[in-house]
Amino acid sequence: MATLGNPAILHTLSYGGTVDELVARGAACLTAAGVAFGHGTSNAHDEAAWLVLWCLGLPLDTPLGGDPGSQGGQTVPATDQARVAALFEERIASRKPAAYLTHEAWLAGVPFYVDERSIVPRSFIAELLADGRIDPWLSDRTRRVLDLCTGGGSLAVLAALAWPEVDVTGADISSDALAVARINVDRHGLQQRVHLLPSDGLAACPGRWDLILCNPPYVNAQSMARLPAEYRAEPALALAGGSDGMDFIRRLLAEAPAHLSEDAVLVLEIGNERAHFEAAFPDLPVFWMETSAGSDQVVLITRQALQNLGVAGAGRSRPAVAESPAPGYRRPHSSSATGDRK
Repeated sequence: MATLGNPAILHTLSYGGTVDELVARGAACLTAAGVAFGHGTSNAHDEAAWLVLWCLGLPLDTPLGGDPGSQGGQTVPATDQARVAALFEERIASRKPAAYLTHEAWLAGVPFYVDERSIVPRSFIAELLADGRIDPWLSDRTRRVLDLCTGGGSLAVLAALAWPEVDVTGADISSDALAVARINVDRHGLQQRVHLLPSDGLAACPGRWDLILCNPPYVNAQSMARLPAEYRAEPALALAGGSDGMDFIRRLLAEAPAHLSEDAVLVLEIGNERAHFEAAFPDLPVFWMETSAGSDQVVLITRQALQNLGVAGAGRSRPAVAESPAPGYRRPHSSSATGDRK
């Protein structure tokens, strides 16, 4: 790790003393520098704690501050303080997400390797996999799951952990991203159950799928132009969705019915693009799935709805929050991806 020579950061963090003091001083440096968050943390304190704990080789769930069993009062040797200062210096100077510096990100409590070849894992679909909210839409016939636009493979891995009885395929147009996905599949020992393949959308994904998960490029052009440097450090191919963010999604929804089994569903993340989504697909009835960010980030769409969309043409949408599956769907006999499952 290169030391970039910012004396203010070095001075501030080189006199941290304890773990808690390093976290507090680090958070102050991040705030003063105006860095952007959103790649695993949402604020300066949490990001500072992540960087400090990682740099010191401490578990990321190490109790700090006033938490029971806190190790925040532990004295940090001067050499370690200097290493922490260098890490914060690189975070501020490079504006790279912290995950690119540590080469690790966590999603639904599961660790993943990450580098600049793929975006940092953060899909809200992970929450739905972890707490079983997709399960009621599946059946005992669910066997083939596709994670389209898999990137570093995090959703493919989480799906395999959630449903031990299914085969999962992760597909992506980027060979670089698939190389990262391979690292994660191997890391979690899922080589026999998670298959990776290069594909431009559904073009090279043969057969019919019982469930498609997709966190596609959906950021509209105006939003892309305003992205903070941390987001611009990620592959634009995985983010940019065209003028209204719907370029990839239009193609996907048109092609999906021919790739879905009879009772299959598509779970699609659209981020903050609900207005553009509903403008692009006014005739499509969807189920809006509740996540920690609200009920406008992820949609669930049945094959029947997609098939009818192709036949019906223009009309009006009937958006709904998904509270229960359509009649006839049966919950599979297993379960959830938790933070304890690797």
